[in-house]
Amino acid sequence: MKTAYPVIFKKSPNGYVAHAPDFPLDTQGNDFADAIEMARDAIGIIGIDMEDDNIPLPKPSDPEQIKCNKNEIVSMVDIDFLEYRIANERRTVRRNVSLPSWLNTEADKAGINVSALLQTALKQELQVGEPRTSYTRALKQKSGTK
Repeated sequence: MKTAYPVIFKKSPNGYVAHAPDFPLDTQGNDFADAIEMARDAIGIIGIDMEDDNIPLPKPSDPEQIKCNKNEIVSMVDIDFLEYRIANERRTVRRNVSLPSWLNTEADKAGINVSALLQTALKQELQVGEPRTSYTRALKQKSGTK
């Protein structure tokens, strides 16, 4: 689910510095757009680390309640933690699966890749799909597929 967090941006000699009051982070970018992307990435990294440690994600602060100096800008930065995790965590994990011997034999005879089948079944059961980067979205839009 997508949410948005306030981020305070301040011009610096090398671009913009970004501070997210709801997370322990400061980052920077070469320009404003880059600083927004860096803030989104930092929020994503910290957020999935928090989820992995069973720490609840903070509720976004009210941007109108954030006090900033004259030379600072408050902007909302959106993030979908599940989409971020899918797009950025591509490592695989080894998991032992128990199958009846006869079923394993039949799968081998049929040339079925049990790992691929299990991934497909889990994605269906959990109702999650492959990561949809802006590049894959553009390709799918161009080809007319979803």
